[in-house]
Amino acid sequence: MEASRAEFGTGGHPSASDVSSVRLARNIGDLLRIVETLNQRGVVVEFVKESLTFTGDDTAMSKLMLTIMGGVAEFERAMIRERQLEGIAHAKKAGKYLGRKSTMAESQLQAIRDRVAAGENKSALGREFKVTRQTIYNILAGQRTSVAS
Repeated sequence: MEASRAEFGTGGHPSASDVSSVRLARNIGDLLRIVETLNQRGVVVEFVKESLTFTGDDTAMSKLMLTIMGGVAEFERAMIRERQLEGIAHAKKAGKYLGRKSTMAESQLQAIRDRVAAGENKSALGREFKVTRQTIYNILAGQRTSVAS
């Protein structure tokens, strides 16, 4: 609830105001759980942008509105992520999204591949080459290619 700020509203009742329900939680389940938990603690939750207020004594209609707003927000985030991944795939295909340049020369990468094939311990190789064990697995999977000289 970092996006929210706790305040004392009129009548001395604690309240939490947020610009949007989208900023309070990442999915519908979290949103409903957070609002319910705050209400149980006596906090009134108000979403200014959506003009919704939750006191704990909410109607079925207000709960439906919260669920719908949360669902739409979750759907929007999923669509943004999907478009982002499509854009990255397109850029990679065009050769414009290459990622970080390798710090290892091809001779080092080949040495790692050969030594793993000979049965050497991947963690020990990682320590020797000053990379993580996961980097060793990435090299073996062909995810790391050399561009360093």
